[in-house]
Amino acid sequence: MQIFDHTIAALSTPPGKGGVALIRISGRDARAVAERVFHAKSGKSVFALAPRCAVYGDVLFEGEAIDDVLLTVFPAPNSYTGEDTVEITCHGASPIVEAILSALFAAGAMPAAPGEFTRRAFVAGKLSLSEAEAIGELLDAKSLSGVKLFGRDSRHRLSVALSSLYEDVCHLLSSLLAVIDYPDEDLAELSEDEILVRLAEIEARGRRLLATYRTGSAVKDGIPTVLLGKPNTGKSTLYNLLCGREAAIVTEIAGTTRDILEATVPLGRVLLRLSDTAGVRESEDAVERIGVLRSKEAAERASLVFVLFDGARACDAEDEALLSFLDTLSGVKVALLNKSDLASAFDASVLEGHVSHVLPFSAKTGDTTALSALVDRLFTDDSLTIGEDAILFSPRAYAALLRGCEALSRAAEALRATGAVDAALMEAESALAAFAECDGKEVSEDVVSDIFKHFCVGK
Repeated sequence: MQIFDHTIAALSTPPGKGGVALIRISGRDARAVAERVFHAKSGKSVFALAPRCAVYGDVLFEGEAIDDVLLTVFPAPNSYTGEDTVEITCHGASPIVEAILSALFAAGAMPAAPGEFTRRAFVAGKLSLSEAEAIGELLDAKSLSGVKLFGRDSRHRLSVALSSLYEDVCHLLSSLLAVIDYPDEDLAELSEDEILVRLAEIEARGRRLLATYRTGSAVKDGIPTVLLGKPNTGKSTLYNLLCGREAAIVTEIAGTTRDILEATVPLGRVLLRLSDTAGVRESEDAVERIGVLRSKEAAERASLVFVLFDGARACDAEDEALLSFLDTLSGVKVALLNKSDLASAFDASVLEGHVSHVLPFSAKTGDTTALSALVDRLFTDDSLTIGEDAILFSPRAYAALLRGCEALSRAAEALRATGAVDAALMEAESALAAFAECDGKEVSEDVVSDIFKHFCVGK
């Protein structure tokens, strides 16, 4: 794993105009760098400042005061990175920030790479890899559920759950090795039957954790969702409602929407990667025909399809053609009988066998409560409390955990079928390696680099 021997500095708040900005310095020379640019009003040296106490003073560059700031020292190892860390809170004008960074670089610091502060925390053992990944996702969270999923408590519980699997397999391996190395000495802590029970128990825990990925993925990555229907059924009105703004043009003219509009929006506990599409119908208009073709292609890729029907009108030939198209789709299909605030004229029985759920709905009144609850039931596990339970969200960790569980299954099968402890040992070692990869105990430098390159510079 990479060893860091230089001191870094970066802006940790968003660039641009603001009331205050935070600049972070980390590394073995962090205090020395700060000492060269900071003059405390008290006259104290940076090396003499009390830990974690903000001190008022000036930052100097080429002998001139740039700004009056607050400086806080976080000595190693009790800092975010595990190294000596200094934070400078200054006024948020861009020229001030740029001048302070220039002063720090002239004083010996180097510009931080994306995610380098968190990467140093990982290398120092302050964070597991799953916790570091969660912090990166937290910075890009698009919903309150995402904030909870990647928050401190949730990411810690996930790290504990992954570590527990690793440690239990370690313990199991010691018994398997004792059986192989000393077959006549009865040194193993567990009998073969007990080893089988333990293998099954660890695998079951791993698979329960794997099952949480469906919820984690829906919160983190979102569900590819398409609004489908013939013209003037309320697709764009619903799109605007879910977006919380007038993102799509809504008129009484059929065929107003010609191309696909896309947005990522929260609904209940999940994100929808939402596409508003052109109304599906036969048309002589060449542009509209292209729009309809794109609508159908988007629906074919979607995991969730909201099919809107005008509940105030009887089912017609265009609706029937749409139902036939629905039968070719693999995603979850939810029929929304729009205009439920008006007298119903649509016979919902014609939808049987074409969609999995039917929901009366009114885009005009704007109540999405039932729709939100339905999507939550379809794509999340309501037994999980986001923010409190260990929930898997990383495809990388999911793949490694799945490999580990499958290796445990093969280990049990080998032991049960033939009593071949050495074969079981090999599979258990494979499981251990996979579980180690889950949380970064054993992971390649390329994987670590790929994770942290997606971070912002100041984190």
